[in-house]
Amino acid sequence: MSKMIDFQTNPSLYRHWRIEYEGPVANLIMDVDENGGLFEGYELKLNSYDLGVDIELNDIVQRMRFEHPEVKVVVIKSGKDKVFCAGANIRMLGGAAHSHKVNFCKFTNETRNTFEAAEADSGQNYIAAIKGACAGGGYELALACNHIMLTDDSTSAVGLPEVPLLAVLPGTGGLTRVTDKRKVRRDLADIFCSIEEGVKGKRALQWRLVDEVIANSKFDDAVIERAQKMAAESNKTDVGEGVTFGPLNRVITLTAVTYDLIEVELDHAGRKATITLKGPSEAAPVDMSTFQAQGDQAYLLKLARELEDAILHLRSNENELGLWLFRTQGDPVLFATHEALLADNADHWLANEVQQFWKRTLKRIDVTSRSLAALIEHGSCFVGVLAEILFAVDRSYMMEDEFEGDNRPIAAITLTDANFGRYPMGNAITRLQTRFLAEPEHVEDLKSSIGQAMEAEEANDLGLVTVTLDDIDWEDEVRIFIEERVSFSPDAMTGMEANLRFAGPETMETRIFGRLTAWQNWIFNRPNAVGPDGALQRYGTGVRGDYTMERV
Repeated sequence: MSKMIDFQTNPSLYRHWRIEYEGPVANLIMDVDENGGLFEGYELKLNSYDLGVDIELNDIVQRMRFEHPEVKVVVIKSGKDKVFCAGANIRMLGGAAHSHKVNFCKFTNETRNTFEAAEADSGQNYIAAIKGACAGGGYELALACNHIMLTDDSTSAVGLPEVPLLAVLPGTGGLTRVTDKRKVRRDLADIFCSIEEGVKGKRALQWRLVDEVIANSKFDDAVIERAQKMAAESNKTDVGEGVTFGPLNRVITLTAVTYDLIEVELDHAGRKATITLKGPSEAAPVDMSTFQAQGDQAYLLKLARELEDAILHLRSNENELGLWLFRTQGDPVLFATHEALLADNADHWLANEVQQFWKRTLKRIDVTSRSLAALIEHGSCFVGVLAEILFAVDRSYMMEDEFEGDNRPIAAITLTDANFGRYPMGNAITRLQTRFLAEPEHVEDLKSSIGQAMEAEEANDLGLVTVTLDDIDWEDEVRIFIEERVSFSPDAMTGMEANLRFAGPETMETRIFGRLTAWQNWIFNRPNAVGPDGALQRYGTGVRGDYTMERV
């Protein structure tokens, strides 16, 4: 196996970012170490980034929500002279495997979505304070912020030059956010995305590419003033003390990835991974003060952190395990008490942040390009937020009736209030609403089943599972499904699954992860971009890419 990509990090290991906390304002300074690339063979010049830079950024924006809940405004700025960020490193993209490029873009999109949604989720705003060149992924970083400020000087400009320079698309939502979020006119967006030099000053403001253009001499003071004003207007609750994230207890071997609450079995011969989530072993804390005192060991917070890490690890390091099987084990009643504590205290900052963490983690499952299935076995614990996994996967198989020699509690599914709006998908509706697009009234009817442990027959009648099987058929039918699924073309599966999962309304988020990502993934395979004479390979040589000019 090639070098393992580790998504665990902490502030003591950061090489590319600095953070200065000033009460409700945090200054997040991008100061990329040129020699700190995740892999050898390229330098991260001009504040360009690779996956390693974004792993740190993801850790920062996640950690800040919990460890520094006092922060209401985050100002992203550059630690380099005359450059904000040059975007994704071209040498890295030119030399990386296709799978790495795809997962890199997906992860950067998820990270930017995280802080883009921070205002709605947590009352936390992001400001991009741009001095110097801001191109490609650098401008996409700014686009994900709530407010963009640009200094008015001879070197500062915003641009998306990927098409003319690299024969690829902006990989982190740039095209979509320019039109859907910034509401730039389509014809002006066409010009903007077709030029190398970018757009400066008043023109950038007129085209709606930025929110403010300020003289260089007044820029720093204007940024401070804007940050303080946004902090004062934030509806985020004042919180004195946060929760510190320690390292996850994780052991990786050739056949397993083991956490305290999650077991991941790696079956390389069978091309599948089995992910088992364990229910709580103790009753829920009596109140949120006790929950907060447990810190990062609080059950639902710990489980979310472990699941997120497992998803990211499998995506980047186990590319040939094309099928993920989700299982749960535990006491559903006990689990429900833990979830109820958060639901009953939704106005508590930490309860909200844990639920938002789960929302983001479930969305990572939605956009994962693997075949996903769930096994609802006796002794399982598919309740509330864990039941969301059942509605995220492509198929689910449930045990019915008693199995000979199996004394575990009968398999059941329990819906809670959480399944009806707390964890929407990227299409802005719930997984149940997406599942029953033709029957919105059925979703309303399901609310009458909240809190009921539904066994196989009832769950099947209500459309909550795909297949129910007795002890005679279970082993054979599940085996046949697995063998068939892993035999299909991974390319065809990726296309089919992605199209089927996001039924319903189209949003900016589904456009980014669907339409834009699909086109980019296709382009990443085309010779005009990645061929030996393609633009990515010839970048920096002074020679234009040799393009195949037919349209397809």
